[in-house]
Amino acid sequence: MKNALAIAAVSGLALSIGLVTTPATASPASVSQGMVFVQNDDPAGGNQVVAYQRSADGSLHQAGTYPTGGLGGSLEGAVVDRLASQGSLTYDEAHRTLYVVNAGSNTVTVFGVVGDRLVRRQVISSGGTFPVSIAIHGAEVYILNARAGGAVQGYLSVLGRLVPLHNEHRALGLPVTTGAQEFTHTPGQIVVTPDGSSVIVTTKAAGSSLLVFGRYGLARLTKWPTVVDDAGNVPFAAVFDRFGHLAVAEAGTNGVATYAVDREHGLRLLNRTATGQTATCWIAVAGSNYYLSNAGSNSLSGYHAERDGSPTALGNTATGEGTVDAAVTPDNRYLYVQTGKTGAVDAFRIQPDGSLSKLSTTVVPHAAGTEGIATT
Repeated sequence: MKNALAIAAVSGLALSIGLVTTPATASPASVSQGMVFVQNDDPAGGNQVVAYQRSADGSLHQAGTYPTGGLGGSLEGAVVDRLASQGSLTYDEAHRTLYVVNAGSNTVTVFGVVGDRLVRRQVISSGGTFPVSIAIHGAEVYILNARAGGAVQGYLSVLGRLVPLHNEHRALGLPVTTGAQEFTHTPGQIVVTPDGSSVIVTTKAAGSSLLVFGRYGLARLTKWPTVVDDAGNVPFAAVFDRFGHLAVAEAGTNGVATYAVDREHGLRLLNRTATGQTATCWIAVAGSNYYLSNAGSNSLSGYHAERDGSPTALGNTATGEGTVDAAVTPDNRYLYVQTGKTGAVDAFRIQPDGSLSKLSTTVVPHAAGTEGIATT
């Protein structure tokens, strides 16, 4: 398994002046249809978010680079993804806000998204050590910290800024591992169920389990999680399919597992399917389908979500080296995946049958070994 994985505030005036631009081109294909944001997680020069306009044909055009005011970070042993996580860059569409972890500074940056520009509103403590993943439900924001046994911190989004909820800090108490295995033995992602009833953490090899916190009222979590054993499978990243099932990328066995979430904050295994690839760690959902990133095989494995939780294979698609985190456009037409070894983003069109057609490769400045991508 080891070998498989190795591989601020800004005034209201500033918000309203000079921040909306019109692309200087008459070509319909190049008119911006949305944005793609990528962080470079730079541990030395300072973390940055690189913004790209997304054209109607799926191509990317760099629109700006924005310092987060914090440092990137790297877990020991990591190669193609220094954070060894999913969800380090998260877009809140309802509030037009972008959240970015600064793992090396133990902070999170809050950007306002205005047209094709970012406005830095706040840099705030992550409530722990080495933040790696962010989840949103309405005005609630949850941040997962990976080191020192892991911790979850809850926040409330108020007028574009985060307010920490001090009663909503949950230490995970996972085993602490240092050295070359640290990147495999730290929690990987935090997600919230679509109905907001539960908050779930993937522990990777730190516990080889899924931790399910019940959620009551406004950002109130149960004191202790329900522990769902996933021994040997190394649950890395997760999404919810169109039926509300939890689909988990399992790095230990290179597969995807689907679960039903019950009312008592438990999980019931529905299916487990091997991808036949190596270092299956990341997963992105696109309408009726989801796609798993295989860092060791330099590929994406596509599946169609079925009502009973059993996925139907759509085939494998080659990518650049070190396939990591991915993001899908709101209309489910395009998928953008990071290739960590070169710090690039591969763009694909999602065909009606779920297959992927390669469009382009865009190299992101100073982004080799990084994870963190979001679309609008």
